[in-house]
Amino acid sequence: MLSKNQLGFLYMFLSVCAFSLMDIIVKWTADYPLGQVLFFRGFFGIIFYFFIIPKNRIKNFYQTKRALLHLLRCLSGLIALIAIFIALRNLPLATVVSISFAAPIFTTFLSIFFLSEKVGLYRWLAVIIGFIGILIITEPGFESLNIYYIFPIIFCIGLSYVAIAIRQLSSTEPVWLISLNFSIAITIAGLCSLPFGWKMPTYFDFVILSLVGFFGGVANLWLSQSYKFSEVSLVTPLKYLGLVFAIFFGFLIWGEVPSLKSLFGGLLVILSSIIIFRRELVAKKLSPVQRHE
Repeated sequence: MLSKNQLGFLYMFLSVCAFSLMDIIVKWTADYPLGQVLFFRGFFGIIFYFFIIPKNRIKNFYQTKRALLHLLRCLSGLIALIAIFIALRNLPLATVVSISFAAPIFTTFLSIFFLSEKVGLYRWLAVIIGFIGILIITEPGFESLNIYYIFPIIFCIGLSYVAIAIRQLSSTEPVWLISLNFSIAITIAGLCSLPFGWKMPTYFDFVILSLVGFFGGVANLWLSQSYKFSEVSLVTPLKYLGLVFAIFFGFLIWGEVPSLKSLFGGLLVILSSIIIFRRELVAKKLSPVQRHE
């Protein structure tokens, strides 16, 4: 029988694996229109969440008194998701994952304006270290005018506001409703892209595209379960296994070999997020930044 901490580690590991598989599929299905992939991500996410809605909320699951904040959370999350999908299709897998770890940096910055939080010396130092890491990673992109390096940064900014919105919503709204509304928003956005062209998938590709929604749904559920069973400080470092998976599968499938400069920049970004995480833990304001929600 596993202890609570062991269960927390297991769920975090499964969450990282699911997110990594979703990233691989998004990159693998680059021949399909982006809007079509969004639809599969959202629609099969909706199906998944209907299995975890409490029975007493089946008929009125949509009711909320904070519709505007839900809307802002969905819009920022949608921007972040589109940005990360574009980045995954046009940049090395390890590069995208490395920059995505910078989300806590932007959350720290935005929390000053949206949550009126005071940021101390250590967190400002972490922000500076993180930005240096981003500059080191993207410097080759600026040299060759590769505009796609901007999309992982857009993802981080969008995800940062998502973290703040969720922090505000979670005081009154259940987690499943926040995630379900986002899945509905993704599905609607995907359907709106239908006039711009969809591609009829093969049976195999249909299953693969469906897994984007499945892995996105279970990844967030497993992430929440991990934080439920174990202390956040114990399991959060496991999320950096995502970079190891990205390096391995990027090389195995696409022959991508990250440069030493990119790896060093990625380590600086990870270091900065760890510093921010530790300072928030000390301040008792811990609110982990989830990836795609």
